[in-house]
Amino acid sequence: MKRLQNKIVLITGAARGIGAETARLMAKHGATVVVSDILIRQAEQVVTEINNAGGKAYVLELDVTSESSWKSAIQEIIDSNGKLDILVNNAGFLVAKGFEEVSLEEWQKLVDVNMTSVFLGTKVCAPALRESAKYSKQGSSIVNISSIAGMVAAPNDPLYAMTKGGVTIFTKSTAVAFANKGDRIRVNSVHPGVVDTEMGNLAIQAQAKRLGVADTAKVRKLSEDRHPLGRIGETSEIANAVVFLASDEAAFITGISMPVDGGYTAQ
Repeated sequence: MKRLQNKIVLITGAARGIGAETARLMAKHGATVVVSDILIRQAEQVVTEINNAGGKAYVLELDVTSESSWKSAIQEIIDSNGKLDILVNNAGFLVAKGFEEVSLEEWQKLVDVNMTSVFLGTKVCAPALRESAKYSKQGSSIVNISSIAGMVAAPNDPLYAMTKGGVTIFTKSTAVAFANKGDRIRVNSVHPGVVDTEMGNLAIQAQAKRLGVADTAKVRKLSEDRHPLGRIGETSEIANAVVFLASDEAAFITGISMPVDGGYTAQ
């Protein structure tokens, strides 16, 4: 079953990691996927892979911290496809330092990529999503990628946690705001545990540095053991959750925080 047949999807930070895997899976489910990022060469590789596999995707350069870039992006999507059904706010950034070591400039980038991008994406895409919802029984959808750090304490990365906590409550607040206005735009967030991505590995390396451990494999094992299922996550597992929340099958779900974390937040 193709859950996203004929849907137009915009995914931010889709050149690698969770975003790239989500783009691949959404295309398999029948969506036309706009693979957006500032890493154009890597985004083009994802698009080529999708199209060679029989899917539909194209690259769109998007600086998620820039309102003008967002406005240009949504205009191009409407001009090319006539609508936007699903927005996945996936772009993220990790400083991987103790909060006392982080500069104001680094903090501002963290806020811009992890929080401002979600605000801008939701704001700029809302009119197109609202219009698209008029022609769908189930409405349109926004899925925000937060983190377990947006749900429980993250003593190793409190600033990252602050930004992801912001995404969590913004998700709930906009979900209710859209519903109260009858806009039929659902908003939900996905909260990955540690995932085998470039960012996940950066977090593990930073923890090894804090502990003064040269063997990152030992720290990775510690991370695995903190998840009750005894391992870290795979990008495909996060992508599956995103596809479900974006699909019409989740038509009566809005404002939720879905952990995909091997039981981490259940402890």
